[in-house]
Amino acid sequence: MLRKIINDPQSFVDETIDGILLAHPDKLRAADADRRAIVRADAGTAGRVGIVTGGGSGHLPLFLGYVGRGLASGVAVGNVFSSPSPEQIHAATLASDDGAGVLYLYGNYGGDVYTFDLAADLSAADGVRTTTVVGTDDILSAPQEKAHTRRGVAGLFFAYKTAGASAERGDDLDTVSEIAQRTIDRTRTMGVGLSPTILPAAGEPTFTLDEGEMEIGIGIHGEPGHHRGPLETADQITDRFMEELVKELPLTQGEKVAVLVNGLGSTPLEELYLIYRRVHQTLSELGAKIIHTFVGEYATSLEMAGASVSICHLDDELSDLISQPADSPFFTHGSPSANAPLGASSTAAAPAAAQGAPREERTIETVAAPGPLRETLLAIASKLPAHNDELRELDAALGDGDLGITVTSGAVAVREALQALPGNASSREVLRAAGTAFASANPSTFAALLGGATLAATIVADSEQIDPLALVTAIQERVAQRGGADVGDKTVLDAIDAIRRSLADTSSSSPADRAAAARDAVDATVTEYADKHSMRGRAAWVGERSVGRKDPGQVAALRFLDDLVHHLRARSA
Repeated sequence: MLRKIINDPQSFVDETIDGILLAHPDKLRAADADRRAIVRADAGTAGRVGIVTGGGSGHLPLFLGYVGRGLASGVAVGNVFSSPSPEQIHAATLASDDGAGVLYLYGNYGGDVYTFDLAADLSAADGVRTTTVVGTDDILSAPQEKAHTRRGVAGLFFAYKTAGASAERGDDLDTVSEIAQRTIDRTRTMGVGLSPTILPAAGEPTFTLDEGEMEIGIGIHGEPGHHRGPLETADQITDRFMEELVKELPLTQGEKVAVLVNGLGSTPLEELYLIYRRVHQTLSELGAKIIHTFVGEYATSLEMAGASVSICHLDDELSDLISQPADSPFFTHGSPSANAPLGASSTAAAPAAAQGAPREERTIETVAAPGPLRETLLAIASKLPAHNDELRELDAALGDGDLGITVTSGAVAVREALQALPGNASSREVLRAAGTAFASANPSTFAALLGGATLAATIVADSEQIDPLALVTAIQERVAQRGGADVGDKTVLDAIDAIRRSLADTSSSSPADRAAAARDAVDATVTEYADKHSMRGRAAWVGERSVGRKDPGQVAALRFLDDLVHHLRARSA
């Protein structure tokens, strides 16, 4: 039996947000129509740096609970254990910005990285500068030499606290970002799970443990841990934590630390204090000095039983920032007099001054003489779905087989987005709409890379015309930056590079001839690289089996050019 106090499981997150906004109108407000972007009542005012976080629901107070004075300015709320959308993050970003820029601060999970990167592209197109710091404190999720790939868990709390205090005192974006990164670099976490959580929509446990078992290192979504065995005493579990934490942090004589003992959802507070007792004993024996202590539920997993210990190795500045006042509906720290309410009272809506000046809805840029970009992309978008089966079969051999649907659903979304634009929309608007639609239609790496790169390329577009070479160069730079591949790794980047080189070498003024030359260059690249190893992405996992097979991403680029050439020649006929 599903023992949860809920209504419709599909409405669980939205109804939860309803309750939170109704309970705390003096401190929080929605920043978008679906109320999945939430900001503090005075977000986007006073010229402060904004801090936007986000992630899946089910972890309160993590993410949404740390929106408030001296903490984050906004949050994007996903479904249970699912990433928020780029549009939701973008809405929280715009509502948080007052000209000083916005820091993205969230946990290191693939889906969240994908959506926040796309939101950064959307925000850049609106003139908002963003930086990113991701939490990587879960030490058993990856070895120390791959620390940058670790998950972000309860230790994110310390970064919210230090970065939030830095923004509150008026530091600039680079300073706030550096403080957040320094905090992350000096924080480590270990946890133990004793029982699973039940997802409201699924009604099934996220993992299973036998009676009397525990799992050390389990993730907050139920990801497998490092050790599974019989349940041990509080001291034995804590000793396991401290043994690993001491290996990575200098918890020795005279060093200052902040300690967080966190419950995962259904662990009694008394048991958390048993863990803290042992942590305090161990640190005292090592000669470390505990400056700040936090015990309670700071990052949960619905009703999961278990606990974690996070330790932040302090310097003087971080210690001072942690001590500063903070206030949200879920977390209050410091003197109430130093942390006056953001609004009037909890029984009335926050006054307009406290809510901050709302941004005007963005106006679509139009021009007197629009170029052919919109017409061209509409024509290609109508043709790309015809290549679905070919791309699916190629990707099934080297990847996960989803490239066909990625390109097809992306093309359909692009067509719908461009049809919704006015006929005289500027080239920048066309690229923005196309990039956003393609990236959002199907959450895949290919869609994120190409859609996000198209968004980034709006910086080289003027209102009416686009230099094809500048456009492709900008796309190549962003794909390389976000994807981490190099030319020669047998990815779509090789095809983009072939297009760039062809455009640079082709002197013809005919768009159709230049497109045809680029198509021939990519065709040659596809053939050349078919006999090479795939060095990046899922295709790299198949090893020798990638030799003799065409790269699906390169072929997708080739089919795009095939359709482009066909359209341009038909138009000029």
